[in-house]
Amino acid sequence: MKVDIYTTKGSKKGTATVSDTVFGAEKNDTLVHQVTVAMMSNARNAIAHTKDRSDVRGGGKKPWKQKGTGRARVGSSRSPIWRGGGVTFGPTNERNFSKKINSKMKAKALYAALSEKLRAGQVLFIDKFDIEAPKTAAAKAIVETLSGVKGYESLSAKHNAAIIYIIEKDENVIKSFANFSNIDVKEVRNANPVDVLTHKNVVILDPEAASAVLESRVNKTTK
Repeated sequence: MKVDIYTTKGSKKGTATVSDTVFGAEKNDTLVHQVTVAMMSNARNAIAHTKDRSDVRGGGKKPWKQKGTGRARVGSSRSPIWRGGGVTFGPTNERNFSKKINSKMKAKALYAALSEKLRAGQVLFIDKFDIEAPKTAAAKAIVETLSGVKGYESLSAKHNAAIIYIIEKDENVIKSFANFSNIDVKEVRNANPVDVLTHKNVVILDPEAASAVLESRVNKTTK
């Protein structure tokens, strides 16, 4: 399919041909939801932890004899019903939140998410960034200019404005946008549906090369 390409000056440069597989995929909310939930679960760490009666210190001696005191029978002061005792059914850091998803599912979900973003007019294709040195001012000028393009005014939003996908690691671009809390920069080979859905807009540099990288992900899984 043909898409419009813009320059960092905000003017339309021409068109580029991108993969229908990547940017023309059918809507699949079920798959996208399944993959995003699995990815977020796999990134989750079990932090909350409580000690049960076997982990709590003390309680080795029986508090009082079994009979003759008139009090209830008890074997340990570390019982869950005692103050300072263990916790019953509390969370532990041994929990496993991981969910299994294969590479083909990830790729298909990414294509569906990108295609929906494109249909919603939230994918902006740029030819290249002319940033010769890490400068926040240069990045700010680019954002201000691109937010003037019709339909992409939200590039200047305060939260999750955009994710920028570059073809290969470029320290000048990465460091220039490092001070922007609402914009993330990542290599296109690391694109995933969670990042795409988290951000309002998707900015892709060198769309034809980026499309080829994205399309190769599903081709690798089918060999």
